[in-house]
Amino acid sequence: MDEPILRRNNVKVSGRAGAQPMLFAHGFDCDQTMWRAVAPAFEADHQVVLFDYVGSGQSDRSAYDPARYSSLDGYAQDVLEIIDALNLREVVFVGHSVGGIIGMLASIKAPERFSQLVLVGPSPCYINHPPDYLGGFEQGDLEGLLELMEKNDLGWASFLAPVVMGNPDRPELAAELHGSFCATDPTIARQFAHATVFSDHRREVSQVTVPSLILQPSDDAIAPATVGDYLRKHLPGTTFQPMAAVGHCPHVSHPKETVQLIQTYLNETRVRL
Repeated sequence: MDEPILRRNNVKVSGRAGAQPMLFAHGFDCDQTMWRAVAPAFEADHQVVLFDYVGSGQSDRSAYDPARYSSLDGYAQDVLEIIDALNLREVVFVGHSVGGIIGMLASIKAPERFSQLVLVGPSPCYINHPPDYLGGFEQGDLEGLLELMEKNDLGWASFLAPVVMGNPDRPELAAELHGSFCATDPTIARQFAHATVFSDHRREVSQVTVPSLILQPSDDAIAPATVGDYLRKHLPGTTFQPMAAVGHCPHVSHPKETVQLIQTYLNETRVRL
């Protein structure tokens, strides 16, 4: 094992040693703790691997390289280096939001390492390109968010957390996400946000060869139904699953449904194989 890489990304391994690995990847400005209500459900049958992207959570922030992480490719390289460090094969990659797109990019680079992708609320492009693609946002909206992050280190988190989480009847969920946003270095947060919201990976979608599951929450303000429909039509070998869960973080707000849908997909895929 490559200990420096495992320390760099705060890698935690649990579950059944030697079993098929499941690698859980968090989304923008979050960390591995966001999977705490989902990942343990797979420990009996899988080797569960959690990690933090560099700059997030308890990762080694001294390893943050603005050039490397100016695009999502740098984060995809992190994923592949973690897989190499642990010598993993047949990985079930579970990624939330931009973490799912990062996993998609990693699978294009090294498809032989992956068994399935589970993409929770993914979006290959957040900007509207009518009439063929509606990502949910105008470019000016996203530029405004980046300007807010530049001018106010923490005020943007108060604005964004409730939008991302949804479920206004459960304000404690947005409060948790707000705390996660505020725990990240403001400069790194802005750079990660820029790499996320201004990326356009629609062209790469058709290059994916690993079977996938898309979990599409309802009333998702970040990756709306139009994005899920686009991926359903253009991502090869995908299974599209609408969710009853509301908001962009179903693994936090509706973990039981998230676990059940992932387990059903893995069981059905295993039968087909």
